[in-house]
Amino acid sequence: MRILATYNLKGGVGKTATAVNLAWLAASEGARVLVWDMDPQGAASFYFRTRPKVKGGSKALLRGKRPLEDVVIGTEYDNLDLLPADFSYRHMDSHLEDEKKPARVILRMLRPLSEEYDFVFLDCAPSISVVSESVFKVSDALLVPLIPTTLSLRTFYQIIEFIEKKGITGVRMLPFFSMVDRRKRLHNEIVLELPMKWPHMLLTCVPYASDIEKMGVNRGAVGDFARSSLSARAYRDLWEEIKGRLDLT
Repeated sequence: MRILATYNLKGGVGKTATAVNLAWLAASEGARVLVWDMDPQGAASFYFRTRPKVKGGSKALLRGKRPLEDVVIGTEYDNLDLLPADFSYRHMDSHLEDEKKPARVILRMLRPLSEEYDFVFLDCAPSISVVSESVFKVSDALLVPLIPTTLSLRTFYQIIEFIEKKGITGVRMLPFFSMVDRRKRLHNEIVLELPMKWPHMLLTCVPYASDIEKMGVNRGAVGDFARSSLSARAYRDLWEEIKGRLDLT
């Protein structure tokens, strides 16, 4: 089981859209996929037409009173399941702070699912916290969507600094550009410049496009309702590049 987290300290950068579309692509290829919507806002749960509600909330999950497999529900897509969000996830930090090794708590929760799924996508809340630090430690890869703007790059360097400061070495950091508007000079300049400074960066760019915004209307993956669109092709290319970087092909 590979654990892939979509994360950014900055909100509104396409994090949830990335998790939903990549999970859908993996499931479409026949992989067994789980999306854990860890953001109390519940956007991924909304896209999958699911009410963001977990009986007992985050406390019950973290204390082992409710195993994750009892909370997982199916989606309308084959091979793709969801662990919904819950508004109580906003308290998950305080619950994990009571644990000596919070990352081990997350792993303990996920371990029973290792025989059930090939991929687990963790759609994370936009914050630096005990939860996000634990996610960094348990994930195989951290997928970081970046809008090519100055402020977005600033948060990217803050993430790098935090990971280095904490000595986290087991996770592959795979940033990529999201919501790219080729009409903007700054976007084009940053898209060209950052990969030279950060050679491990993924080269696929996800465009700023109405099809991605329409995910909220259609409540599904772009590849499902707009298969031939530029956005759908971009997510397919991104998934192929990720699989190549992680030797999943």
